[in-house]
Amino acid sequence: MRNERYARHYVLQGFGEVGQQKLQAARLLVVGAGGLGCPVLQYLTAAGVGHIGIIDDDRIDLSNLHRQVLYDTADIGQAKAEVAARKLRLQNPDIEITYWVEQLKSTNAAELLQSYDVILDCTDNFAARYLLCDACHLLDKPLIFGAIYQYEGQLAVFNVADDQGIKTSYRHLFPQPPSPLEAPDCNAAGVLGVLPGMMGILQATEAIKLLTGIGVVLMNKLMTVNLLDHSTFTFDVPPATPESSSYPQTLEALKDFDYINSCASAIGQIQVITAAELITHWHATDMLLVDVREIDELPRLPVPHLSIPLATLPVQLEQINSARVIFICQSGKRSLTAAQYFHEQVNSNQQIFHVDGGMMALKNYLND
Repeated sequence: MRNERYARHYVLQGFGEVGQQKLQAARLLVVGAGGLGCPVLQYLTAAGVGHIGIIDDDRIDLSNLHRQVLYDTADIGQAKAEVAARKLRLQNPDIEITYWVEQLKSTNAAELLQSYDVILDCTDNFAARYLLCDACHLLDKPLIFGAIYQYEGQLAVFNVADDQGIKTSYRHLFPQPPSPLEAPDCNAAGVLGVLPGMMGILQATEAIKLLTGIGVVLMNKLMTVNLLDHSTFTFDVPPATPESSSYPQTLEALKDFDYINSCASAIGQIQVITAAELITHWHATDMLLVDVREIDELPRLPVPHLSIPLATLPVQLEQINSARVIFICQSGKRSLTAAQYFHEQVNSNQQIFHVDGGMMALKNYLND
């Protein structure tokens, strides 16, 4: 039965009812409901993909709203996956939406991914990217990758064979993770608000092409887009196989692989503390609390601390001279990066901590 919602697809040459039926029969999983995930979810929902899964353990923050346009001010503090599912069901009640407010981990990745036809990587950290790369390789799932940095975006379709049967992955492009400070996330480096919208739409486009068979899918290639001069470049992904010992070869090995450790060699030296534990320590005379957020980020810490934005940490290391150091940021990502970098550069006997969940967790704890 024809649905008037998709009338412009039905009359589209090369697409038609057959293309729409393929979309309605498809199951897509979107990992990450942030800057990239929002436009991906909105356009694939509108297009009529039959079943969409959403995985994200993050909550909506005011600083998200300049680029994550699926959310509004009233949603601040709520789980992204839950809010996204609620709004998308209103956008298109004809499709099925499933969501998980949890982190994708090596222990749950195979179970969560296995029932979906295509996976879309809308994450913002290297541990998640390498986990998705390996899981999709082992499950033989197409992976549509997107990434953003300041004014530039990246797009690729991995684990899809070309005419010669060649399949490449994220590991073919980047065999080893970069240093965290070599590739900071948008919390530290910033991002133009419209950039993830554009890149997310391109990810959604590749998903539609892949499912319906229209056009040429961006397999085994990486496309970069720079909004400052509208330049685009497309590169071939090297087909040489990465060193097999550097990543898991079976689904069982995947469950035991430590992606956080593989993406940050110093993680074993970093101690994680909760917001509640932070409060018991923050007046200790031998403890230095270091806030690595930008100076205009709110809320501010209510106790004495040292403010060193992550981008300036390399030139301010000498200021951190306490026996015990606690790093904190907005959500916990930048503080972990700062703690790792500090350990690698200073290599002292100082105890190094970072606050799990950052200021958002502290704010929630204080408000309970």
